[in-house]
Amino acid sequence: MVETNDTIAAIATPPGRGGIGIIRISGAKAAVIAKQLVGKKPGEQDLKAREATFCTFLGEDGSPIDTGILIYYPQPASYTGENVVELQGHGGRVVMSMLLDRVLSLGAKQARPGEFTERAFVNNKIDLVQAEAVAALIDSVSSQAARSAIRSLEGEFSKNINSLLQRLISLRTFVESALDFPEEEIDFIQEADIKEKLSACIKEIDTMLAQARQGAMLREGLKLAIIGSPNVGKSSLLNRLAGREAAIVSTTPGTTRDIVEENILIEGAPLNLLDTAGLRDTKDDVEEEGIKRALNAANQADIILLITEYGQKTGREEQRLLETIPKNVKTIVVRNKVDLADNKNELLDKNKHSTEIFLSAKTGEGVDALVQQLKTIMGLNETSEDSYMARTRHLNALLRTQEFLTKGVQSTEDKISLELLAEDLRMAQESLGTITGSFVADDLLGEIFSSFCIGK
Repeated sequence: MVETNDTIAAIATPPGRGGIGIIRISGAKAAVIAKQLVGKKPGEQDLKAREATFCTFLGEDGSPIDTGILIYYPQPASYTGENVVELQGHGGRVVMSMLLDRVLSLGAKQARPGEFTERAFVNNKIDLVQAEAVAALIDSVSSQAARSAIRSLEGEFSKNINSLLQRLISLRTFVESALDFPEEEIDFIQEADIKEKLSACIKEIDTMLAQARQGAMLREGLKLAIIGSPNVGKSSLLNRLAGREAAIVSTTPGTTRDIVEENILIEGAPLNLLDTAGLRDTKDDVEEEGIKRALNAANQADIILLITEYGQKTGREEQRLLETIPKNVKTIVVRNKVDLADNKNELLDKNKHSTEIFLSAKTGEGVDALVQQLKTIMGLNETSEDSYMARTRHLNALLRTQEFLTKGVQSTEDKISLELLAEDLRMAQESLGTITGSFVADDLLGEIFSSFCIGK
């Protein structure tokens, strides 16, 4: 956990040349450091709290380092919950470095990445979901992702988690109280409708999972594996989506032998494209290894594009491929090379109402329909107003909670002892509590906040 006795400082604006640069100071010595820096004591008549005051920032010998604005936020009404001073000077790399060195020489310590937000969490200004939302908002690459982060930062996700937590606590309290009356424990369960209440909680988690998955998708993007037989146009489609010649295209079967990765953005949302080796029977050891990697990529993907060549008798081959790739990964069947078909316009028109996509990776015809379908899957065709910023750990915690609650439902159906039901509820409560930080290990906090930028 953070040592809150220290006063910390850091440059809070990006490095480089700019009109304004900000240094943030937080801790018990913040006001004292500010007085030594500008010759005025924050909080008094000449330097009122929460008012921007023009000051000259002085070096050790009394010579000016810079001029700018000083704002003092006394505890607890500050970002970190501690005394906070913000110095707004000119945004040059050298002047910011000189000013920070002066602050550090007056007793502050260089802040670690995310330490200001970590202190806000420790001092109960925000919960862990809101803390992570700060980083997500800064890192947002699309307006939808930014909106999801804002919803979490404003506490929408936390509000729903805490509401469910309170219901679990009430159920757990009831069940543990019923342990004092073992001869009547089944009647207690039936009278309180424990099973129905657990089932309602499970249904609510389903809703939160859908919203959280949408937020996670907007934040982390999707991994898309391009799968198919040799020479059906997998590499050509990768190049078309990437907008450049990222993969080698050849009429020679087996050209692609390793995974070719390309990261693109669709309306600001990240999409990781994986071009893979053509799936076929081969005696070439290198190509065989490429096929193994292709199948591994399919297993790890969020979406599979199964590429076939329109006009070829691919029914049996397509069925073989569908049996080879994982069943639990969403698959889009793409019929490529429609530029060679006589009924091209008719096929392209099918994109409006077909689950398959007809296109030409060579000419680009029909590719927009594929992009639209990918946007729909990623939630980019929606307002995403109901999604939350979410990380993998949030999804895992919700799934674990749901698992424990499902076991609890089974316990009530099988009339198993209340001790086991109480334990399932305890584990569900702790799992759910890891999301907001009510149950959280110190090493997890270190991992979370270390990914933040310095000064935040």
